[in-house]
Amino acid sequence: MQLVFLVDNLIAFFGFTVLAPMILARGGNDELLLGSVQSAMGVGGVVGGLLLSVWGGPRRKVHGVLMGMSLSSLLGMLLLGVGRGLPVWAAGAFFSSFFIPIVNGSNQAIWQAKVAPDVQGRVFASRRLIAQISAPVATLLSGPLADHVFEPLMTGSSALRLLLGPLVGAEAGSGMALMFVLAGLVGTLVGAGGYAFRVVRDAETILPDYDAKKEGEDE
Repeated sequence: MQLVFLVDNLIAFFGFTVLAPMILARGGNDELLLGSVQSAMGVGGVVGGLLLSVWGGPRRKVHGVLMGMSLSSLLGMLLLGVGRGLPVWAAGAFFSSFFIPIVNGSNQAIWQAKVAPDVQGRVFASRRLIAQISAPVATLLSGPLADHVFEPLMTGSSALRLLLGPLVGAEAGSGMALMFVLAGLVGTLVGAGGYAFRVVRDAETILPDYDAKKEGEDE
């Protein structure tokens, strides 16, 4: 499950690093448009957090993790990539962050149930390092890839432009839009693909919950 988070974060930062330049390039450098998209993203995170606090998440928390990842990529990043205006971009931004509290809350619940309290600090620090070390790597790579690979592909005379132009366009910002589409598709597959591995989908039953009462009896 930790490796799933590592890959998912790598993919997410690969796209979201170029969110602002993509919106500005495709929206005529309209700062109000960019602010509206970013506001929709913030609202999505707040609404998702409120829903989780009321609902508590799915009974099997692994569904909250894997399905949340898939839906965030499919309804969030993919929409941001194929969008051509505020309504679709705002919807994509909203859903990209709406599922994040559910994903993180479900994941945290699993770890807290399985790890003894006296080692949670070390374990949680290690897992955060593993999950988030991908962020600076993706940030360093996404800018050069956008400038020197994806943008030239979609604004030049390549065969890829003819093939994918109807999906993401062939103007400035289309290469970055393609990055979002790819990140959305791969992110969806990563979340759904977690179900293919029993150690991930059945982690809650394979690993026993920490039993404080039993530990006290043993002492």
